[in-house]
Amino acid sequence: MTTDASRAAGLTPATLQQLIEDGRGPRLLDVRTPAEFRTAHIPGAYNVPLHTLREHRAELLTHLDEDVVLVCRSGARAAQAEQALAEAGLPNLRVLDGGMMAWEVAGAPVNRGEARWDMERQVRLVAGSVVLVTGLVGVLVPGVHLIGTAIGAGLTYAALSNSCMMGVLLSKLPYNRGPRTDIRTVIASLRERP
Repeated sequence: MTTDASRAAGLTPATLQQLIEDGRGPRLLDVRTPAEFRTAHIPGAYNVPLHTLREHRAELLTHLDEDVVLVCRSGARAAQAEQALAEAGLPNLRVLDGGMMAWEVAGAPVNRGEARWDMERQVRLVAGSVVLVTGLVGVLVPGVHLIGTAIGAGLTYAALSNSCMMGVLLSKLPYNRGPRTDIRTVIASLRERP
C-alpha cells in the first residue's frame, strides 16, 4: 500500500510544461470522465477514467514503464489513481499538483472541446437542489427535511474519505459519459507513442 511517506512528490504545472517543451515529457494519464476530458485536456494526454484505470490496472502496467503523471480536475482523483497503480506495482508515479485547474491558471496549453459543467459543479447543483427542495417541502410534510440531512452527511463523508458517491452516480449519466473509453484503444495508443 502507498503511504504518504512513500509517495513521490507531485509535479507543478510549470515543471511539467518545461519537461514537455524540452521533449522529456512523461506519459500523461488523465483520469477524469470522457466528457471532462473532451472539454479540456493537456495536449498529448491519454484519457483513462479512474474507474477504467482501477478495473484494468494490471493490463496498463505493461505499457507504463516510464514516468507517469496522473491528471484530474484538482488532484483528488489522480491521487486515487496513483494509489491504485502503486498498489499494482508501478513505480515513477506523480500527480499534477492542482490538476487541470492549476494547469489552466498557469496559462499552459490546453486542447479544448465543447464546454460542459465539471463534476464538482454538478454535485453542488444536485446536492444544493435536493437540500433546498426538501427544506421547503419539509415545512408542509414532516420528516422530508431528513433527506437534506442525509445529503449533508453524504457530503461530509465524501470530504473526509476523499470520495464522492454522488459524483460516481452523476458520471454514469449520458451527459458525462461521452464516448466510452475502451481499454484496448487506450493500450493501442500507449503502444504507438514513440
